[in-house]
Order: sequence, then C-alpha cells, then structure tokens
Amino acid sequence: MNRRPYVRKIPTFWWLNQGRYTFYMMRELTCLLIGAYGILLVVGLFRLSQGAAAYGAFLDMLKGPMAITFHVLALAFTLLHMVTWFDLAPRAMPIQLGKRTVPAAVIILAHYGVWIFVSAAVLFLVRL
Repeated sequence: MNRRPYVRKIPTFWWLNQGRYTFYMMRELTCLLIGAYGILLVVGLFRLSQGAAAYGAFLDMLKGPMAITFHVLALAFTLLHMVTWFDLAPRAMPIQLGKRTVPAAVIILAHYGVWIFVSAAVLFLVRL
C-alpha cells in the first residue's frame, strides 16, 4: 500500500488572522520600501553624475504627488522599523557587566540618544 503524507493546507495570507502576526509581517515588509528608497538615492547620485540637466529632471520628478507619497510612506515605515528595532535591541544584544545585565530601558534610551545625536550632527553638517 502506498501512503501519501498528510500536508496541511496553509492559506497564503494566514498571517492576517491575528493582529500580532499582521504587525510582525508589516514590520518585515518595511525592508522592501526602505530598499526601494535606497535605490532611489543611488539613481539620484547617478543622475547627478550625468550633469545638471539630468539631475534637474530627477529633482522635477521628485516634486510629483507620487514621489511625495512615496517619501511619506518611506518615512513612516522607516520610523516603524526603527522604533520596533530599538524596542527589540535589549533582547537581541543584552549587555552583561560582570554578573549583572544592563537594564533594557538604558539600552533603549541609549539607542534613541545616539539617533538624536547623529540626526543633529547631520542637520548641522547639511546647514553648513
């Protein structure tokens, strides 16, 4: 007798049935939009290397409603990704000092502190 193993059918969008799975999948999908934004930056650098006319056309393209919507979505997804990663950081990289571990709140606040410092430094350099 030839038996076939039981294979449970799992729907494609199984993760939509529970809120925490939906949030997890949304967080994981943010990397696609962040990657697309990285590609957009590379295209901008490429257009800049082609001269003023090509870069001007690229900047004009960025003024359209689709580009503005894309930038707003990219910012929102980047912030979502950042906040969830900072909250996860103490579990992903616990810091041990002797026999004690650094409290999670200290690690999270350190991440936010470095983020604010680097953002302020970039804004200072851009304003120069």
